[in-house]
Amino acid sequence: MRENADMKHDILCIGSVLWDVIGRSSASMRLGSDVPGRITRLPGGVALNIAMALRRFGVSPALLSAVGRDAEGDELVARCNQLGLFTETLYRSDDLPTDIYMAVEGANGLIAAIADAHSLEAAGDKILRPLADGHLGSAAAPYSGTVALDGNLTEALLAQIATSPLFARADLRVAPASPGKAERLLPLLAHPSATLYVNLEEAGLLAKQAFATAPEAAAGLLARGAARVLVTDGGNTCAEGSRGADIITATPPQVMVARVTGAGDTFMAAHIAATRHNATRQEALTRAITAAADYVSGDIGT
Repeated sequence: MRENADMKHDILCIGSVLWDVIGRSSASMRLGSDVPGRITRLPGGVALNIAMALRRFGVSPALLSAVGRDAEGDELVARCNQLGLFTETLYRSDDLPTDIYMAVEGANGLIAAIADAHSLEAAGDKILRPLADGHLGSAAAPYSGTVALDGNLTEALLAQIATSPLFARADLRVAPASPGKAERLLPLLAHPSATLYVNLEEAGLLAKQAFATAPEAAAGLLARGAARVLVTDGGNTCAEGSRGADIITATPPQVMVARVTGAGDTFMAAHIAATRHNATRQEALTRAITAAADYVSGDIGT
């Protein structure tokens, strides 16, 4: 690992740090399709995608996750260091392999994906040690900066974080990772300092009701106790709602879709970066939705 003890991070990214294996084709696909395309392997995982996007926006993230001490893990950590991310806070396991995510995308969007984050789940609260041992904070002096948290953590660990004194002063920014893991965030729904970044489907799962639009979903989550929520809906109008304030909206520009994996992470990172620079609510939402549109069109590099 590189020596950067004298350098300062701006934000913690907690969650999945793994390899993304993505197969992309320009053809529309359905169940059983066998088409030509490209297969790439890139650093990924929700927490790492957010961290990489934040770095592009001039923010310096530190990573809290589990990465194996296997060849894949060593290569992944080296790539993270090259990208300017802080890796000293990673939990490196001798017994757990480095996690991996595999997805297939066609011209009609994400076809299927499998997230193998078993090592992150097995590591449990070991990944939080720097927040308890004085390196980043402790129960007596909790970390008071911004934390980007992803839903690939276990339901038990997310519930622990929701009530932990280690996060009592943190500005929590929370992403569910996928619709299948959205309900893991229920313990954090009413956390007084949590901002939830969800899509329309995930909002419905959290609220346990269907919503037709992002503004409707934002209102529904606020009614269930959320402090602040941002709800996206693909190319349709997105919304931001904050307790005690009006719901605001923005409509993304229409673009040709070249990729979808990582778009939500780019949206979240752009919004965090904008709020760090004291942008208004409307400015931050507009910057986030524009950045996400640029990303899916291929105008922002990986």
